[in-house]
Amino acid sequence: MSAQPTTTITLRALKGAPLAETRVRDMVRANAHAIAERQGVEVLALENQPDRITVTLRAGRIEAFGFAAELRRLTEAWYESKYGGTLWGEAPHADGVDEDDDDDPAEAWKKA
Repeated sequence: MSAQPTTTITLRALKGAPLAETRVRDMVRANAHAIAERQGVEVLALENQPDRITVTLRAGRIEAFGFAAELRRLTEAWYESKYGGTLWGEAPHADGVDEDDDDDPAEAWKKA
């Protein structure tokens, strides 16, 4: 029987250093442990810097990816309800277009 794999994941804030604040950092860390417990995954290491959290799990890549997605989802929702902003940052649009971009050629007639 082969040993279970280990995988390290990192969630990084796109702007600022939100984990420098003790309350935010403690909530993110607590969520990481709670998710691991619910998913039956062992946390081997958990480190954080002011702008990121890195978790090493006794799990494969797919399980770690699901863990990271759930950690991002839960902590983002908590942060938004508490502080009214984004913890990790807005994901880029799949098409590469910024919704706030006023240089859309299809909208040029509005500027004429």
